[in-house]
Amino acid sequence: MKKITSYKIILLTGVLAIGTLISCNKLTENPSSVIVSSQFYKTSSDAVSAVNAVYSTLNSDPASDFPLYGRQLNLLVENASDNQIYSPSNTNPDVRALGTETYISSNSRVQKVWQQLYYGINRANIAIDNIPAISMDTTLRARLVRESKFVRALLYFNLVRLYGAVPLILHNPSSIDVNSLLVQRTSVDSVYAQIVTDLKSATSLPKTYSGVDIGRASGGAAHTLLAKVYLTRQDWTDAITELNTVINGGYGYSLFPNYYDAFQKATKNGVEHIFSVQFETNLGAANSAQYLSESFTSFNTGTFPIDIPADSSVYKLFSAADKRRAVTFYSSVYNAATGKTVVFNNSYAPYFNKFVDYSLSPLSIQIQSGINYPVLRYADVLLMYAEAQNELSGAPTSDAYNAINQVRQRAGIPNLTAGLSQSDFRDSVFLERRKEFIQEGHRWFDLVRQGGTVLVDALHKLPAKSAASSKNSLFPIPLVEIQIDPKLTQNPGYN
Repeated sequence: MKKITSYKIILLTGVLAIGTLISCNKLTENPSSVIVSSQFYKTSSDAVSAVNAVYSTLNSDPASDFPLYGRQLNLLVENASDNQIYSPSNTNPDVRALGTETYISSNSRVQKVWQQLYYGINRANIAIDNIPAISMDTTLRARLVRESKFVRALLYFNLVRLYGAVPLILHNPSSIDVNSLLVQRTSVDSVYAQIVTDLKSATSLPKTYSGVDIGRASGGAAHTLLAKVYLTRQDWTDAITELNTVINGGYGYSLFPNYYDAFQKATKNGVEHIFSVQFETNLGAANSAQYLSESFTSFNTGTFPIDIPADSSVYKLFSAADKRRAVTFYSSVYNAATGKTVVFNNSYAPYFNKFVDYSLSPLSIQIQSGINYPVLRYADVLLMYAEAQNELSGAPTSDAYNAINQVRQRAGIPNLTAGLSQSDFRDSVFLERRKEFIQEGHRWFDLVRQGGTVLVDALHKLPAKSAASSKNSLFPIPLVEIQIDPKLTQNPGYN
């Protein structure tokens, strides 16, 4: 797999290149082909392009590797959970290590996610710093800055949950001094404080968009992500306040009547989708591709897909009546090109189905999948609300039952039994979250915030993940980052 140059490597490489130019006595000054930021950020179109570039870090990669939300983040938080594991035919040792909890600080996938997150943060920082100085429509200008703050908050939220204390970088470095580029890890509390600050600003974003702006971050997305931040911090009161705003604030969110529609191209950016990373068939860039549907790449032969359920127990979580089962998995498929139904009989079936783009013909060309990645959807709001109400009240309230039962009713399964204890209701919420969000990047985070013991116990139940220990509640700081920046320290348990 190809590798992206890290944020700090880019900066240091630039410094070395400048030094080389200065040492040449035939340097031509003021080259006409160079555009610096002070020249670029002049017009409204420049501002829009800059923020579009911020969004592009979510669905593309400059080195044509897996995009952050096209598979890269999924490799960490799903393969390292009890939901998913690598394909048996995958020979990449770093991917296999994620699935067996044996990854180390030099793991290329752990490094890649760190780099992609900071790459997006750097673009957001540049937009936030430069757009306010542009003479343009003031409403649009403020909106674009707030959109950039939303994305920056999302990326830092991923960073702090994955790696713990991380460098908090809020401006594009202005110095070419290599030593000034070396940074220390910032406390977890300080990182979260900045996330909250950015998201509070982003709550002033529009409630809805139309035309070409559909899919951009909204005020409802900011309130939802802020609620998830508070939930992660066990600030139940503020989480409920934000969730009530999302539910009752006139944003128009609701569950799709059919769970299937949450993962279809024809219904993308619908009433349940609060914020999704946008993918499109034939988007025009080879590096902007949704790889999570690649289980269909060779479905005619029944060979192994790209990633598979950790074991058969994942499929068995669902009762036969649960409508989510058929949407989440498949074990056979009709091939219109051959007129035959291919049935997968190997021990690794069924396979993941959510991100398969059934509008494609032939189905095997899933590299062009137009299925969006749902970062925030309304089902998450309801389940967070149920959890927060239960934790704040010391027992499940009627509002908590109502929220979780909306999700269960859509799935076609009975309401929860009344009279559950706080502990039993909590377990029910986390089980419902697991079934609702398989392959959507929630499970590892949910296990971690329940406590390291829960994470380890869940993974020790799987033979392939028996190496799990308490250190796996964080990923290691990538070794190459520490080698470049000696001010960085490593997480406990990793070399």
